[in-house]
Amino acid sequence: MREGTDAEASAYVPSQRRLEREAYRRSRARRSALIAGGSTVAVAAVLAVVITGSPGWPVTRTTFFSGHYARQAISPVLHGFVLNLELLAVCGPTVLVLGLLIAALRTLRGPVFLPVRLLATAYVDFFRGFPLVILMLLVVFGVPALQLQGVTNDPIVLGGAALVICYSAYVAEVFRAGIESVHPSQRAAARSLGLGYAQTMRFVVLPQAIRRVVPALVNDMASLQKDTGLVYLGGAIDAVAAAHIMVASSFNYTPLVLAGLGFVILTIPMTRYADWLTRRMDNQRAQGGVV
Repeated sequence: MREGTDAEASAYVPSQRRLEREAYRRSRARRSALIAGGSTVAVAAVLAVVITGSPGWPVTRTTFFSGHYARQAISPVLHGFVLNLELLAVCGPTVLVLGLLIAALRTLRGPVFLPVRLLATAYVDFFRGFPLVILMLLVVFGVPALQLQGVTNDPIVLGGAALVICYSAYVAEVFRAGIESVHPSQRAAARSLGLGYAQTMRFVVLPQAIRRVVPALVNDMASLQKDTGLVYLGGAIDAVAAAHIMVASSFNYTPLVLAGLGFVILTIPMTRYADWLTRRMDNQRAQGGVV
């Protein structure tokens, strides 16, 4: 019986209609790709003509896109990027842990936990609305002004603390959305099996919630990577500060453009990874692979 099934499978020949349908789909895909490529090239060409043909383009090119100053800025800007990457490596995991903790506090059940929920909600509401630039200045310059014993005055540490305070509020809302997206019947089923609240959150709710919000978390980490450049406000020499130093000495803004392009290069892989995760999870949901 097995040999007959294998023989039938090997002898299968697609019908002429199916072959025509697949050929039509391939032709449509090639046509769409050609149209998309042609329209992109046309728009890029029009923009290039408009920009380079403007009266102020020669001055703009010299001021913002100078090859001479770009070569001079490469080494100090790359050296400053090391600090930005170090901040991301430390602040990123800290933001995820603190954000998850705040989200868990906001989703506690029962009237006895009302003060905790109110404090967590106030924290999220306040720091989501408070501008990060002002928070950075307040932490970097306000904390040393208090002259607290044993508290560091390092602008890198204080700047990282400001990033963690701000982004943990955003990440907490992402985690809370994921937790509340899990159907209540899953909690009820876990409790009916004898699991406590903590066990239900750990083994049932959080695995599903985290998996659902991974793309949003990756986007937040990409934003965090970009905003690590704000630590220059406190005097830390990162990529942005190194570019500012060169701009102050040459009055040419090419180093700042170079630093900005560096952040773009670092951010693009993370955003593409988030897009890939989103498509993958959508496909899994369509196939019934994700609860």
